[in-house]
Amino acid sequence: MMSEQPENTLFLPGKTALRVKLWGTRGSLPSPRAPELIRQETRELLAGFFDAGYAGKADVETYLEGLPCHRFGGYGGNTACIEMRSQRAQVIIDAGSGIRPLGYEMMNGACGRGEGEVHLFFTHFHWDHIVGLPFFVPIFIPGNRIHVYSVQSELEEVFRTVFQKPYFPVPLEQLGATIEYHKLEPRLPQVIGDMTLTPYALDHPDPCWGYRIESGGKVVAHCVDTECTRVSREQLGVDLPLYQNVDLMIFDAQYTLMETIEKVNWGHAAASLGIDIAMREQIRRVVFMHHDPASADAKIAEAEAQARLYHKSQIKVVNRTGLQVPQVDWSFAHEGMTIDL
Repeated sequence: MMSEQPENTLFLPGKTALRVKLWGTRGSLPSPRAPELIRQETRELLAGFFDAGYAGKADVETYLEGLPCHRFGGYGGNTACIEMRSQRAQVIIDAGSGIRPLGYEMMNGACGRGEGEVHLFFTHFHWDHIVGLPFFVPIFIPGNRIHVYSVQSELEEVFRTVFQKPYFPVPLEQLGATIEYHKLEPRLPQVIGDMTLTPYALDHPDPCWGYRIESGGKVVAHCVDTECTRVSREQLGVDLPLYQNVDLMIFDAQYTLMETIEKVNWGHAAASLGIDIAMREQIRRVVFMHHDPASADAKIAEAEAQARLYHKSQIKVVNRTGLQVPQVDWSFAHEGMTIDL
């Protein structure tokens, strides 16, 4: 199956094959920070500025740039939405609340003129992955074509449910854009311009599909909303290609390792599981997301620190075997993170 975007549209400059932007990194529920928390953090930042020996306006940027993510900016509160651009294509994975600001940006281009062609892929239909749909402005603009894709057969039914009263005042029939539904076949590629997306099964209470995205010789594996109950190559079976020969893996890390033991069958993983897979399959870079909405930024930072200790321990294990240690560059995702491959 193939869907072409305009031949002469240049989506990326230079030799970048794929650009990945994370518009939403939270899981389960959007989690805005309370005003009192912002005031408290502001007080702490100001006190830290002076405690560090800074005194003037010229020192502000230096001070702020030296702070870790959880102290300044945080990991974000919007739920899952990832944009991927290649030289000739743009696709979106999931329509969590992060798709709202993405939609505003897209209105500055063809979508704002009613000439947009959008390709939106869904992993599954839990609320945190569709909550942004009614606030994705391009869907209301006449002339735009919104292509939506899923392995699950109830895709159109989901849209009819979301766009109806009493959940939303505008019914599906009154949306300005034309919506075209595409049912994907498991493990069969879908081509969008110069980008190929192939769905593979994840481990989630309801059927959920990850995507292997390929363009220009680069590969991204989208593995979010998975408990990763299948870990070995034998267990993964027909879904093993999702994790092989990958440049960037986006992986579920909603919980710490201890929390995954407490929350069996909740459908989410810990960073340690992703690290193990990345080391075994020699994945070059990993970004962990789907942060728990109940976790403050400081708690996510602590989970990241625990994962780093785990990674170091695994490196020691490999060193003792005499084998070469796979080099894995990984980090916890924050809203707005952009990665070029």
